[in-house]
Amino acid sequence: MKLEISEKFKKLIVDTGKELYKQNLTLGTWGNISVLDSETGLVYIKPSGMDYNDINPEDIIVVDKKGNTIEGLRKPSIEMPMHLSIYNVRKDVGAIVHYHPIYSSVLAVTGFSLPGICEDFVQIVGEKVLCAKYALPGSDELAENAVASLGNRNAVFLLNHGTLCVGKDMKEAMKVCYVVEKTAHIYILSKSVGKCRIIPEEDIKIMQDFAKKSYGKQ
Repeated sequence: MKLEISEKFKKLIVDTGKELYKQNLTLGTWGNISVLDSETGLVYIKPSGMDYNDINPEDIIVVDKKGNTIEGLRKPSIEMPMHLSIYNVRKDVGAIVHYHPIYSSVLAVTGFSLPGICEDFVQIVGEKVLCAKYALPGSDELAENAVASLGNRNAVFLLNHGTLCVGKDMKEAMKVCYVVEKTAHIYILSKSVGKCRIIPEEDIKIMQDFAKKSYGKQ
């Protein structure tokens, strides 16, 4: 049976890339975006080496979870193995955004982790963001390192590279992107002012439980 291809998901990749560019969270061709269609198991991913402002829906590549091309004439992002590895391990993830923003990339090139210093951060990202061990872009080793350091959190730094964020859908993944970059900026500035207070573990758990069970719910 032929799997149905969704034009909606193709457009979502295009629109998300333009939004990253508009918000100065990446530039040129760098970074990559994907979304998983939970009904078909197909993954829609950005083409390799194309400027975000030049990508059209017909440029998006559709692959299965083994990386076989189902539709698309272009080469998929070099980081496809990393995206697929995360989808295969994290059943709660439906969208992935790998981007190269300034402040979280500062932490990524120093190998620092980002601790839980802001309430919105610990609620939707996790208690911290770890920095994965270095590996060459596009390699299976990088995919393994990213999965290991991502764990059950929603973001990971890639050493000397950039940042990767995940969510149940693209809206949530982008929210994680904004919050990680904002928190990284705050963290770097706070280090120049004085000692940065980290939220206690017990308080983080309370806020995470609140976010999952009560926040925004009727």
